[in-house]
Amino acid sequence: MTEVRILVVEDEESLADSIRYNLELEGYEVDVAVGGNAGLRKFQDRRPSLVLLDVMLPEISGLDLCRMMRAESDVPIIMITARDSEADKVAGLELGADDYVTKPFSMRELLARVRANLRRSDMPADVLDLSSEVLRGGPVTLDVGRHEATVDGLEVQLRPREFKLLASFLRSKGMLMTRDRLISEVWGIDYFGDSKTLDVHIKRVRKKIEPDPKSPRYLVTVRGLGYKFIDE
Repeated sequence: MTEVRILVVEDEESLADSIRYNLELEGYEVDVAVGGNAGLRKFQDRRPSLVLLDVMLPEISGLDLCRMMRAESDVPIIMITARDSEADKVAGLELGADDYVTKPFSMRELLARVRANLRRSDMPADVLDLSSEVLRGGPVTLDVGRHEATVDGLEVQLRPREFKLLASFLRSKGMLMTRDRLISEVWGIDYFGDSKTLDVHIKRVRKKIEPDPKSPRYLVTVRGLGYKFIDE
């Protein structure tokens, strides 16, 4: 069985110890760092399978640390915040976090989110749909088997969920894609976060495929219902 190592970056030591204890009961290997610098060192040295990352950290903020980690790896990152602030959640997702929990949270919820994110990251055939399929729409071409994307013939880098999201749109060009359907296809039916995660990923994809992301031509919003990819 492959070892699953989880890095917990949390400066509230009693909470960090509680998280470690519960994760170890589930059979995970756990590293704990109590500050931003230590968190970055352990991330680079230990190469965890998943990171639990507090927003409020000394030395390096959780948001800055998320950005640094995401620049090096696609490992799942779950942000932990004491503030039930939409701005914090959106900022974390914009920087590449995969999920978030808000303090106070139950260990049962946290463990469920850990399992769900690990399960999704451990299914390359599902995430990348490895096949010979090539999808086209507007200026976009996706080679699904190679996990390669081009826009107007130029290669663009898409993270796995961005790639899967865009593939879902290209397979259903011109059709309304409801928010629930997109979340189910990209994050799985067991996802129980809110739809803000979807909105952030849509924004990321638009930045990579649209001539003017603020006035999209291809990936358009159907107000109150969802989104649609228009193939011109």
